[in-house]
Amino acid sequence: MKLMKLSLFVLGLATCFFSCDKDDDDDSTTIVIRDRTEQQVEDKALLLDYLETHYYNASKFDSSNPDPKSEDIVITELNDGDVVPVGHKLLIDDVITKDVNYADTDYEIYYLDLNRNVDPNAPSPHFCDNVVTNYEGFTLDNEVFDRSTNGAFNTDLLSLITAWQKVIPEFHTAETFNENADGTSNYVNHGVGVMFVPSGLAYYSTGSTSIPAYTCIAFTFDLLQMFENDHDGDGVPSYLEDINGDGQFTLNSAVDVFDGDDTDGNGVIDAYDTDDDGDGVLTIYEDIDGDGDPTNDIGKNGIPKYLDPEETEANYDVDKI
Repeated sequence: MKLMKLSLFVLGLATCFFSCDKDDDDDSTTIVIRDRTEQQVEDKALLLDYLETHYYNASKFDSSNPDPKSEDIVITELNDGDVVPVGHKLLIDDVITKDVNYADTDYEIYYLDLNRNVDPNAPSPHFCDNVVTNYEGFTLDNEVFDRSTNGAFNTDLLSLITAWQKVIPEFHTAETFNENADGTSNYVNHGVGVMFVPSGLAYYSTGSTSIPAYTCIAFTFDLLQMFENDHDGDGVPSYLEDINGDGQFTLNSAVDVFDGDDTDGNGVIDAYDTDDDGDGVLTIYEDIDGDGDPTNDIGKNGIPKYLDPEETEANYDVDKI
């Protein structure tokens, strides 16, 4: 990634799911870092070819199915001379395309939204929240490299590859759920999808024993629950600390340039900075009206006090600090 706008994508490249760690025992191969724009052209062509030559059991996910699940989807290659069976559709006919700018590169990511009956009023996570999912990851040659086991998987989206941070917020969590005596839960009417991911939003130049560098991948998933994160415990939900509103956390591009998510320019993004404006007063103490939400304390200049370095401790009632 270019140094002018350093994103937190290192977390996504390094950690996504446990089985996708880089193979530290193989030091014999040197991976050449490719140009992201050129690689995206290749990846897009591969993904479109896959979407145009594979179909899925679409009728299983029509509105008559009240509670579909990701385990129900079956994706099949369309061989030369064959026709798409009744009740099935080519992936290309149903995928949604989302344009994403990441690491100074324009990407297209493709996904299927498969639950036609999901409650639109159910919560959707932000890119930096915790989510509970079931999932299965596979390559375009249908090799499964990872799946959730022993029940649903609860994790911070920031610890996953970038694609998850971009796609999962487009889905809704379960309408209801019931806890079973054995500690498991039954989720009803939740988001169900498949994402088809270019390497630049996945593991790019890193890899593992099961995922070579520059590999396009896919995931089926159920979005079950979400939990809003406040990573630095400052009373401001992390998603509100995406100051420039680009759906990712980035540092400022240069000294004295405030175009990222670091209000005071101290090299720490606000989502992990307990004193966002660098005024010497912890953000959590800049909730002057005491309602538990520092974002509501707007100064006369229209800036929330936790982001305004002019709002120093001397301006406060010391009994409230």
